[in-house]
Amino acid sequence: MTNSPFNIDAIRRDFPSLDQHVHGQPLVYLDSAATSQKPLPVIQCITDYYSGANANVHRGSHSLTASATNRFEAARQTVADFIGASVNGIVWTRGATEALNLIAQSYARQMLKEGDEILISEMEHHANIVPWQIVAEQTGAKIVKWPLDPTRCQLDMSVFDSLLTSRTKLVAVAHISNVTGTRNPVETVIEKAHALGAVVVVDGAQAVVHESVNVEKMDADFYVFSGHKLFAPAGIGALYGKPDILEKMPPWHGGGKMVDNVSFEGTTYTTSPAKFEAGTPNVAGALALAEAINWFNSIDRNGAEQHVASLQAELVEGIRNIEDLSIIGLQQGASVVAFHIDGVHHSDIATLLDQQGIAVRSGQHCAHPLMDALGINGCVRVSIAIYNTSDDIKRCVSAIQKACDLL
Repeated sequence: MTNSPFNIDAIRRDFPSLDQHVHGQPLVYLDSAATSQKPLPVIQCITDYYSGANANVHRGSHSLTASATNRFEAARQTVADFIGASVNGIVWTRGATEALNLIAQSYARQMLKEGDEILISEMEHHANIVPWQIVAEQTGAKIVKWPLDPTRCQLDMSVFDSLLTSRTKLVAVAHISNVTGTRNPVETVIEKAHALGAVVVVDGAQAVVHESVNVEKMDADFYVFSGHKLFAPAGIGALYGKPDILEKMPPWHGGGKMVDNVSFEGTTYTTSPAKFEAGTPNVAGALALAEAINWFNSIDRNGAEQHVASLQAELVEGIRNIEDLSIIGLQQGASVVAFHIDGVHHSDIATLLDQQGIAVRSGQHCAHPLMDALGINGCVRVSIAIYNTSDDIKRCVSAIQKACDLL
């Protein structure tokens, strides 16, 4: 759904945070893979809720709580529609990390036993590694690493075929890498895993802002994402699980709202998704996430992606010939470019860019195994969003060149 052709000037007017100075320089924000800036409709949604509609949900019978509950559940429907899911498969979480821990503790901990295997790709964010290590220690299951091809920064499907066995009970894979922007063949992974009876967990935190996702068509068993990378506030996200799987999973924390009856003789739980949502939820966050999705759906998505791809190409062209600079696993058309410079620490580059008003990410990007596979101790990541401009890229290229000259 689009309302009008992609218009970068109109897009930028919706982001007040971009109109500021850092170290006396106009801000160029190129760290959207870490968290996106927020458009005015999302900011206004939060303000409006707390200034005139604040109430708890699924509790009481007064008008404010009834209105908040209706909007809260309408927001769940918006999320479901956004990723092609049934609404009873959407569980509110604080973000992708909490969603992955929920799956690990509520699903995997009950299902795994000693000798079972969890197959995890080498390019995962720590959030899609550590919960599985914890549950492996709890159950006696074994973690199996699915290595990548370091020259292309892509997963080796032939290796996947050899590692996927009848012992594999769960496969954890990112839809898109947070470091290189690699788009993994999740559809093929799911098909092959299902053929051997394994369940697949897809980390979609970087994907939902860059491609249309349909989890039911994909046939993902679980799919997770965070709101804060999708123009929504921090502290809200969603877990999709196939409804029949969710119904068989026990709650992973307890409290109000997720029960049918509580007595000292025992407690009975309500159905999913409510049984996973104990306590007062982040109502404002849920409403703001729905508002972010509505805002995002109102723009020309194809035009937006073409815009991002053209900026990435401009960035690559601008830095590819800088002496001693190596681009890591370039994925054409992605929203990120990661690089390192021989003999220069990545944080020094990022600091010098910051002094010129350029915000980028340096470090290991919560992906230590990926860094180890590449044989580096970290890198600089430039991540582009739909609100960036050609001028942003020109200033970034100039700043990188100046930093290299100084170092």
